[in-house]
Amino acid sequence: MARPRRIVLVRHGESEGNADDSVYEREPDHALRLTPTGREQAAAAGVRLRELFGTETISAYVSPYRRTLQTFRELRLDPTRVRMREEPRLREQDWGNWQDRNDVRLQKAYRDAYGHFFYRFAQGESGADVYDRVGSFLESLYRSFEAPDHPQNVLVVTHGLTMRLFCMRWFHWSVAEFEALSNPGNGEFRMLVLGPDGRYRMDRPFERWTTPEPYDLDG
Repeated sequence: MARPRRIVLVRHGESEGNADDSVYEREPDHALRLTPTGREQAAAAGVRLRELFGTETISAYVSPYRRTLQTFRELRLDPTRVRMREEPRLREQDWGNWQDRNDVRLQKAYRDAYGHFFYRFAQGESGADVYDRVGSFLESLYRSFEAPDHPQNVLVVTHGLTMRLFCMRWFHWSVAEFEALSNPGNGEFRMLVLGPDGRYRMDRPFERWTTPEPYDLDG
């Protein structure tokens, strides 16, 4: 099994929706573009990633949303060393189709009170739903490692929640641990690095906004 040296998870740069949530009333989520700031963030991430990868090969999986595809393009990786595939299972959490801004804000408030993992948006998904499709993707990823010529690196260009759920599934984090974590910033990345003991470790943790409260405690 040719396991990669690194698995790098990148969040897309700032999108039109990050800058102005009223855009969701006019444009579908999957079609939102990067802002000029988002392009700069992706380009800056690309400088660091090109230095990191050097001449090594890369297997890239990219969410099919416009902002993630634009982010991947702005990374400007050497196309002769990258095998890129769109991967729908890495898409953003579905919040429904055409969105009413006030309704989404209300539902986000409900989600904050109910829990990000279990709350399901009306006509959309819960964090648990995204966890299941990320798990399906990971099963496919594991099988790809069986190829003797598998690239030395895996690159995943996706969304903040999806990044956290990827790591939750990979490292077997609890729901309470997941709930305590914040999304990375736009254009930020995290690496899972293969150690000499054959185990992957994160290069740096996600920030916590609170202390995890285990679900098996009374109170």
